[in-house]
Amino acid sequence: MPEAALPTTPAAASSPAAASVLLRARRRRKAWRRPRGGLLCWGALVAFFFLMNWWMFSRLQDPATRPRFRLRRHPPRVAAAANSSLLTLEEVRHAEKGKRPHQVMLTRLLSLAAHALAEAETRPEPKDLWKEPVNATLWRPCSDQTDWEASGNTSSSDADGTNGYIIISANGGINQQRVAICNAVTISRLLNATLVIPKFLYSNVWLDKSQFGDIYQEDYFIKYLKSDVRIVKELPLELQSLDLEAIGSIVNDTDVMKEAKPSIYVKKILPILLKNRVVHFVGFGNRLSFDPIPFQLQRLRCRCNFHALRFVHKIQETGALLVGRLHGHMPHLSPLEDNLLGHFAGKSIPNGNRNVSSKYLAVHLRFEIDMVAYSMCYFGGGEDEEEELEKYRQIHFPVLTEIKKTTKLPSAAFLRSEGKCPLAPEEAVLMLAAIGFKRSTNIYIAGAEIYGGRQRMAAISRLYPALVTKETLLSPSELEPFRNFSSQLAALDFIACASADAFAMTDSGSQFSSLVQGYRMYYGGGDLPTIRPNKRRLASILVKNATIEWKEFETRVNKLIQQTKQVHERPVARSIFRHPRCPECMCRTDMSDT
Repeated sequence: MPEAALPTTPAAASSPAAASVLLRARRRRKAWRRPRGGLLCWGALVAFFFLMNWWMFSRLQDPATRPRFRLRRHPPRVAAAANSSLLTLEEVRHAEKGKRPHQVMLTRLLSLAAHALAEAETRPEPKDLWKEPVNATLWRPCSDQTDWEASGNTSSSDADGTNGYIIISANGGINQQRVAICNAVTISRLLNATLVIPKFLYSNVWLDKSQFGDIYQEDYFIKYLKSDVRIVKELPLELQSLDLEAIGSIVNDTDVMKEAKPSIYVKKILPILLKNRVVHFVGFGNRLSFDPIPFQLQRLRCRCNFHALRFVHKIQETGALLVGRLHGHMPHLSPLEDNLLGHFAGKSIPNGNRNVSSKYLAVHLRFEIDMVAYSMCYFGGGEDEEEELEKYRQIHFPVLTEIKKTTKLPSAAFLRSEGKCPLAPEEAVLMLAAIGFKRSTNIYIAGAEIYGGRQRMAAISRLYPALVTKETLLSPSELEPFRNFSSQLAALDFIACASADAFAMTDSGSQFSSLVQGYRMYYGGGDLPTIRPNKRRLASILVKNATIEWKEFETRVNKLIQQTKQVHERPVARSIFRHPRCPECMCRTDMSDT
């Protein structure tokens, strides 16, 4: 009988029928009262569980409870450096202006991850975490092999460069410049031109005045490619005085389409070269296609990237220190270390312990303010974030700002659902926890200043306290030669990431991550896995942050990562710098050499 139907007046309650009704009601109330104590106990138990979970997560945040990264070599200054290195200039400036700290997203999943990592510390890691699939071992490097005459396209005598001189002024950072160098080598061979050692344009973004010889060994580059292309350090004196713009020898990016076919260069550039004896490419981004292109020209492009470009001794020596301190010993002389570190591989390292050996994971966080602002995505920072990023766009991306005024752009939610947003540190760390990396994993963070600074980086350091950067592994005196040279600092990150036992990228569109992935694929022999998340599918999982349980999250993330680990030959038109697993660059061991 519903409560509303019970007698409500004294007269009604005094009748026998009413008394019977009241008796039954009292019995029902007592029946409801009896389990109430059990419900309270159950609620207390649930509250206790969440309280303990909160305590465990907050304990992970406490620097005093974090185990020290045993490979840090400068105890007196590491604690301060570890904190200061994660504090960005933007955060300092914003703190001075009284701005609120950046908000971290996905706090519920982060809490679940903290609990899962604590439980998993005694369990073995997944067997394939530090390995590529078995069939990756079937491919080996072979772009160092040259056979121009067998290709039927050109003969070995075509490398005399008699058709004129090609100059390039490459833009962008070290990664874009590396691609431009190898494309220039390939085009010089195609046009039978002599290549002048490339120049690098100064960028207001990178703020680095480094030139080719500050990053790469010029003499080694010239000597290694001498059978492919004639390379000189300067134009002949009689050509240096020419007004290249006046004679029509300046070629900008607007003059040559992006990823142009070789035939375009033969048709449009060769006549200028033959007429004026010199052509100057200014900018020269991705201006050469990957397909279709003659076999030996494609192989030359691989040979340039994976063999001819070697870092100068200053970078090699400091890179060897980084890798040695990360591994606890100096790297042995493998083909990869020989290319990256030269004769510095295998030497003893200061402050090193040759009796300690450990694996490390390198993570490239492409979450600098320029990337965040350009993406037009939202990262949980409210109006402060939106205002800050809009001001940055007005200064650095004025065209994008103008487009916003006249065009309806996709919403931030749509961009995220399509995988167009860079992964924030908290999203990256959830992926790492889900696929099985233990809390004690040694992690090297590559990249420039992270947007959000210490507040954002705490999402990783709370779950993975054994976290280092080049700034915490190298002393101030060891870093001093690289101050104010962002490209040279990026070269150190490149060495640390390419040499890592496992590498995780957070943005497949990043040129840096693509080049590192290609190096690891080329030299790894199946032992250097790269983790490449499908951001679109990952976004569809993360959007359920409020309801998804950890086991389901773990299963779904593992499935999408496993699919990206599949070994396959380079798809048509895919960059050979990113995916060199193709006959032009690599050879299968179950096939005769190309």
